[in-house]
Amino acid sequence: MNERWNLDPIYTGFDDENYLSDMAAAAETVKELTAFTADLAAAEPLAGLRKGIALQERLSDLIEKLAGYASLRQAANTRDGEAGSQMGQIMTIYSGTAAPLAAFTDWASKLPDLMELVEGDENLKDYRFLFANEKENSRYLLPGIGEAVMAKLHMSGTSAWSDMQQYLTSTVPVTYRGETINLSTVRNLAYDADPQVRKDAYEAEIACYDRIRDAVAFALNSIKLETISDCELRGYESPLARTLKHSHMERSTLDAMFAAIDAYLPKFWKYLKTKAKVLGYENGLPWYELFAPMGKTSTKFTAEQAREYLVNLFAGFDKELSDMVATAFDEAWIDFYPRDGKAGGAFCADVNCIGQSRILTNFDGQFGDVLTLAHELGHAFHNVCIRSHRTLNHDYSMPVAETASTFNECVVMAAAISGAADKEEKLALLESQLQDATQCICDIYSRYRFETAVFENREQQFMQADDLCAMMEKAQKESYGDGLDETCLHPYMWVCKSHYYGPTFYNFPYAFGGLFARGLYAQYEKEGAAFVPKYKKLLYTTPIATAEDTAKVAGIDLSDEGFWRSALQMIADQIDEFCKLVEE
Repeated sequence: MNERWNLDPIYTGFDDENYLSDMAAAAETVKELTAFTADLAAAEPLAGLRKGIALQERLSDLIEKLAGYASLRQAANTRDGEAGSQMGQIMTIYSGTAAPLAAFTDWASKLPDLMELVEGDENLKDYRFLFANEKENSRYLLPGIGEAVMAKLHMSGTSAWSDMQQYLTSTVPVTYRGETINLSTVRNLAYDADPQVRKDAYEAEIACYDRIRDAVAFALNSIKLETISDCELRGYESPLARTLKHSHMERSTLDAMFAAIDAYLPKFWKYLKTKAKVLGYENGLPWYELFAPMGKTSTKFTAEQAREYLVNLFAGFDKELSDMVATAFDEAWIDFYPRDGKAGGAFCADVNCIGQSRILTNFDGQFGDVLTLAHELGHAFHNVCIRSHRTLNHDYSMPVAETASTFNECVVMAAAISGAADKEEKLALLESQLQDATQCICDIYSRYRFETAVFENREQQFMQADDLCAMMEKAQKESYGDGLDETCLHPYMWVCKSHYYGPTFYNFPYAFGGLFARGLYAQYEKEGAAFVPKYKKLLYTTPIATAEDTAKVAGIDLSDEGFWRSALQMIADQIDEFCKLVEE
């Protein structure tokens, strides 16, 4: 089994004849699209809609394949200068689509009978949701050459700042016990069984940020100011309003979710304080003990053992999912281990051109790493479930993006806890589950609060690194309460978390996904095998419906705070069980 993913099915290199021909085809398609939209005023409506869609489908396929390959190369090795250079060229080509695509959207949205034309045409009706949203969103388009200008500026603005943050955090040297290691490796030590290792790793991590914090602060300030300016120019009420619009999600849903979370936060603080006392701390848990293992488990996984475990486990839920997991391991979809220059964290990227996905992890053999694999494989299964959609219907919004991944985690953890050999192993597994849930709720809430504060302040001032650290600590105190020792937090989470440097408010979708998936899993426990087809249909629906309408497939009303409370109660019950085991 390969340790690194295989990208050859996409292209064998940047000198691959297919890569070169696709680059040329993409550039030519942009020219064709530009020429087509220049004459839209004279176009017959139905013929114009059909050709516009055909050109967009062709262009989307090309850009997704080209950019996907370059970004995967870059993630595997952020020092890959050729990948960075090629990505720049691809984005230059793609930036040329901003003006013609805006022109097409503007033209189509003004057709008085647009939706009737779409519904009545076999070639267009698959895109009814797309056209309805474009019609709604057309009022936010910039006039004239505005879209083209913004697309070009984005390349040297947010995109470039984001690349810099990823480069700095993946290459910054970390001095740990006299040796130089990378940031991903030292952050993995937070899960070590030795408390001194955890503490030393935390201190080494915090110290390393001094090298890059000012540069990353410039990146964050610049990205957020660009977002504010973009929202003002387009007429969005706020960056959050823009995110909700793009997420096809109502503010009432977000408010209901956070209202339920607010009610349950003290339960999470109880868990943290209980853990702190067991570990010998009286004033809450120090940050470096958040991931301290509890209970006893000697289980350590190789990649091969992780494969066997996950394939067998998911076979009990759905054969299609289990078969896909086996294929992912056997056909080198996964880049497993940390190394210098490799991007930190984990992600799953859809590679639709070959009907597969690619998964990056920083696998270290712990059970949590197996859980991370299950999470990312959930994303890959989501991609499988939407594969039959047409090209322009492959994007689902951020909130529902975490549904399948978190549902996979629920399947793994439920099986692991129920199959625990003894009290100590059960405690270890419960602790692992509660670590994850606390990240999903408390940490995500702190990130949401931090980003909200950044936007509130950025318009008036440039926030220095010390300002950002103070804002981060404030957000952590509000979200973790007295569960954490407020003298030992993590003021630099804004440096190492890439989510602040990508889509706006890429935080609350994790809480949404975590709770939505738990609610779905509760239904699965009640319905058994009969739930699986409904679940797949829900995943299939995600790119062509709002979050609220997607939930209705499973009979869920997302504006009902009671739904979110029911999902949180599942975690609360686990906290009670954890506390009981500890007391015993």
